[in-house]
Amino acid sequence: MTKICYFSGTGNTLWSAKKIAEAVGGIYSGSDNCELVNIAFEVRKNELIIEADAVVILFPSYAYGLPLIVGDFLRKAEFKTPYAAIFVTHGTFPLGTLAAASRILKKKNIKSLYYGRIPAVENYIALFGSPIEKITRKRLAMHRDATEKAVRVIVERRTNRIVITFRPYSVLVSFLFSLGVKIFYRRYRLNDDCDGCRICEKLCPVSAITMNGNRPVFSSSCEHCQSCLNWCPKRAISFGRLKPNTLRYHHPEINVLEMMR
Repeated sequence: MTKICYFSGTGNTLWSAKKIAEAVGGIYSGSDNCELVNIAFEVRKNELIIEADAVVILFPSYAYGLPLIVGDFLRKAEFKTPYAAIFVTHGTFPLGTLAAASRILKKKNIKSLYYGRIPAVENYIALFGSPIEKITRKRLAMHRDATEKAVRVIVERRTNRIVITFRPYSVLVSFLFSLGVKIFYRRYRLNDDCDGCRICEKLCPVSAITMNGNRPVFSSSCEHCQSCLNWCPKRAISFGRLKPNTLRYHHPEINVLEMMR
């Protein structure tokens, strides 16, 4: 049994998790040999035990570090497995993201570990703007190739290690981002196109959105995954200086129902 644990906001990481599950499950005679585990659900459990022959953990890089929920998951979980492969999906270079994961996992009793990167489409459009079509096609191809390589890594039980486990610049940026997350929810805005469809509420992996009548209300438990912003069918949600009509992004092969909690 291989357990594939993932956290995803726009579907990039979920796409890789699904493809790995399909491939590894097929190699080992049937998809029942692979289980997809949503980190957002698992981390809420009082007792968090991840037991399997192999564990694969996938998550995006947030400001050169771990998403807060992923850090909580790694610290809280008891891993009962001889092998784990950790992959970070990223648009811009992830810098110290894997180093941050390694600092946590070295305290866990896992004999064999692999750390890898999966380049994907940059989805932090509030800062980088909408992806350009030509660049999106190129990044999707890179994403596909890197995911196929990840399958080989897992099947062959390859190992490696993080040589530099502490990157001061990454730690600083990630720390400042974690402070910002506590107040970023105040910068989300709605325009009159919002029709109260509740998709954002159902998408939020940490239940940070509640409805006040037909209008979503954002709370401080927000992880800043921007799932709500990118999946809103009306583009009615904006953040910071992002304009409401700006083109949004989510992985083209993932649908909204797969993302809903």
